[in-house]
Amino acid sequence: MRFKLDENIGERGAALLRAAGHDVATVRMQALGGTTDENLFAVCAREKRALITLDHDFGQVLRFPPEKSAGIVVLETTPRTQSDTILARVRDLLAALTERPLGSELWIVEPGRVRIHQTDD
Repeated sequence: MRFKLDENIGERGAALLRAAGHDVATVRMQALGGTTDENLFAVCAREKRALITLDHDFGQVLRFPPEKSAGIVVLETTPRTQSDTILARVRDLLAALTERPLGSELWIVEPGRVRIHQTDD
């Protein structure tokens, strides 16, 4: 799968995804740090990359419709998140991907579960 990691996901998270066979680009490596959420969403859609982020704003489905993207993954963490917690959520995401492909959906990855936003067709 093709992913773009937001600037709040470190290189160790990228390495985990790459080790699992995924194509990973990062906001940092593409000099998109500080860009607006709207621009990041548009870039990901244009590149056909699913966004992985800690930013809860991307959970606003009216503002960022997942069906107009390659998918959005919000990793649920605590306010004082440490890198080990982020890596644990990346591992949870990888486990979920073995069960089901992401598609053009919003996934909220929490400890022990993944909530999937279903669109009304």
